[in-house]
Parts: sequence; C-alpha cells; structure tokens
Amino acid sequence: MLRVVLAEDAVLLRAGLVELLTRGGHEVAAAVGDAPALKRAVESEVPDIVVTDVRMPPGFRDEGLKAALELRADHADLPVLVLSQYVATAYATQLLSGGGTSLTGLGYLLKDRVGEVADFLDALRRVAAGETVVDPEVVRVLLARRTRPLARLTPREHEVLALMAQGLTNQAVAHRLTVTEASVVKHASNIFAKLDLDPAEGNRRVLAVLAHLRDSATEEPPPPSP
Repeated sequence: MLRVVLAEDAVLLRAGLVELLTRGGHEVAAAVGDAPALKRAVESEVPDIVVTDVRMPPGFRDEGLKAALELRADHADLPVLVLSQYVATAYATQLLSGGGTSLTGLGYLLKDRVGEVADFLDALRRVAAGETVVDPEVVRVLLARRTRPLARLTPREHEVLALMAQGLTNQAVAHRLTVTEASVVKHASNIFAKLDLDPAEGNRRVLAVLAHLRDSATEEPPPPSP
C-alpha cells in the first residue's frame, strides 16, 4: 500500500482518482486542488508518492509542475507522477531534466492515453519504486524536436555515445572500438563535460543518451508539406 498525495483541480476527476487509488489498495493521504495546498500536504502527510496535474490554480499554467519540481528539490527521494492533458514538450523536458535533481522516481503520463486502470496503477507502483515512466507519445514528440546539442563532440566521441545508447558498458564499448577501457572512460567524461552535465548528477549517462536520441531524430528529413 502506498500513501498518496493527489493534486488535481477538476473536482470530478479528483474524486475519480481517489476512488481508483483506494480500490487499488492505496491510501490517499490528501487530495487537493491547487499547488500551495499540494506543498502543504506533502510537508504534513509525508507521502510515498505525489500524483499531480500540470495545470492548476491560480494561473492554470504549470503550477502543478513547478510545485513538483520544488518538492523534488526539497525532498530528492520523493517520487512524483505528473498527469498532463497535452503533449507539452516544455513541461516534459523541464520535469525530465530534473531541475538538477535525480531522474529516479519520475513519471509523466497523458491523461487521455491511460486506457486501463491496471496500467495507471502499475505506473504508480513503478514510479514509487524509483523507476522513470514516460508516456511513449511524449517520448516520440521529444525525439522529433529539431535540435542538435552534440555539435561539439568529436567523431570518436559520437561513436562512443552511439554505443552507450545501445546499452553497452564501458568495457563492451572498448572491445567494440578496440581501445582501452580507460580511453572509453576519458571519452565519456569529455562527452558529459561538452553536454554541460553536472558531475554531481548521478544519471549523466542517461541524459547523454537522451541527447543522442534527440540529435539522431534531427537527421531524418521533415515530412512533406500537405
């Protein structure tokens, strides 16, 4: 059983989520309708996970997301599952960049694409366990963004990063490129530095791979005009 703090401004949806979570065997410690109340509830209830909408009062912009990022800054181990009505790449990027915090225990789901209760409860459990769960449609849109953040890398560093993106360890990359493992470690360090990834961030390898995937997507030709 998980203790959940829920933030959703739509009264009917909030009530539905409370019922869903309760029937799923979890305890809803607090169900609130705005960002300030969310932060107060987290401080008083000490939940296992926060589930929050992106847009909430008073501005109905990104108050829920900002509150989540602030809570993560104060409580680095607090799992957060964000629900969004739209594929908002700025919101998703802001959350997944972590604002300098760890990437573990984060989720970003689109409300309209959660088709099964079991899927939602599974995502809740996985985020609470420290996993990162992102809606596939959000991933697709992020990868389609036309940015090239890797222009500063050398050809060899591109090779190393491409192999890292395939899930290879440093030792496996060294074997594939017929170089020493120490050389791979040095290339990886250069990659992290050129991508401005903070050494204190424990997920630099993941962030570098995400940058590689976004960069690779820009090499595809744009779709023809209708």
